[in-house]
Amino acid sequence: MFFERHGGGERAVLVHLEGQEPAVREDPEEFQELARSAGAQMAAFVSVPRQQLTARYLIGSGKVDELAQLVKACEAELVIFNYSLTPSQERNLERAFECRVLDRTGLILDIFAQRARTHEGKLQVELAQLEHMSTRLVRGWTHLERQKGGIGLRGPGETQLETDRRLLRVRIRQIRQRLEKVRSQREQARRGRRRAEIPAVSLVGYTNAGKSTLFNALTTSEVYAADQLFATLDPTLRRLPLDDLGPIILADTVGFIRHLPHKLVEAFRATLEESSSADLLLHVIDAHEPERQLQIEQVLAVLGEIGASEVPLLEVYNKLDLLEGIEPHIQRDAAGKPQRVWLSARDGRGLELLRQAIAELLGEDLFAATLRLPQRLGRLRAQLFAAGAVQGEAHDEQGDILLQLRLPRAELNRLVSREGLQPQEFIAQHTLQ
Repeated sequence: MFFERHGGGERAVLVHLEGQEPAVREDPEEFQELARSAGAQMAAFVSVPRQQLTARYLIGSGKVDELAQLVKACEAELVIFNYSLTPSQERNLERAFECRVLDRTGLILDIFAQRARTHEGKLQVELAQLEHMSTRLVRGWTHLERQKGGIGLRGPGETQLETDRRLLRVRIRQIRQRLEKVRSQREQARRGRRRAEIPAVSLVGYTNAGKSTLFNALTTSEVYAADQLFATLDPTLRRLPLDDLGPIILADTVGFIRHLPHKLVEAFRATLEESSSADLLLHVIDAHEPERQLQIEQVLAVLGEIGASEVPLLEVYNKLDLLEGIEPHIQRDAAGKPQRVWLSARDGRGLELLRQAIAELLGEDLFAATLRLPQRLGRLRAQLFAAGAVQGEAHDEQGDILLQLRLPRAELNRLVSREGLQPQEFIAQHTLQ
């Protein structure tokens, strides 16, 4: 007799495991927020004190019987565990509860599936779901069994389970090929931005830290922002002009979470590479969150996993409007470089300080001086004005143009080189400090 999985539902019993090691312990409030974000209606919340996990059910058989009675009494259609279940544990629990069982990874995958809007986002979610599902194929269609041997059963053929697995492998391979194309397209776009000397800044942080609200406030965009986990799934890029630096590219990315499933990190690698290839990361932190230090550690762990741990990072403490007695300000290190910016994206307090800190960190090699140009270099003068680099203009006795400039040195070198001049020689000869 084969086992059919039960259908899904929205009325759920949430099971949280207490007494685990700090490294694997989950936050019960975050668990409930995840369930709400997925659209579940919480029928009951059960904390199970369990120090040693069992191979059959994860929890003890006595607790399984209690939960089975609770599921029937609540008429629940779903049981969600705040822990990762093995495929066999999931099946055993479904038999015992006679309803669908979901673990933490499956819950997060479901939220991602609801949030994906772009074609790329949907492909990434489907890849993660298929890889998760490939270990959980449980249907066995005996009428298609052709590998037992014996009279009338010899010859080619495969079980339905093997057919499902083969089709899954084919689909996974197709999705990976498509995502590889997306990856190469993103890399091509990044190369174009690097050639144009446009710095890239990426927003990273724990889910629901306020990244999209900050993104909208800085760029006057209308990216979807809500007080829920994983409101943003698809990355968004916008051009942001900074007074002292010129234009930059600002990217809003998917939020991280405690114990982010590895399958999701792999599936979203093309998207997360926006962070690993950025010139600066803005680590948005919920200043009002009591466990913000744990969240910071989780974000840093994921950044290390995607190869972004060496990218310069500026901490942005958001939601200052929920705190009392703290005004927007910049915290600096011993060398005077910006280290943290305290602000409120919701009411806009501190946004100018953030722009200033970004310009300081990206403009370390900034040319800020007076440039003396002969009259024959009028085209270079026009290009400097077009780049928004001219702070002031005057003329000396010889009729040369004196331009007060502020722009990245690499950009100045590029414009000077276009005139057939050597940048270092030209700047040394014609600059007045």
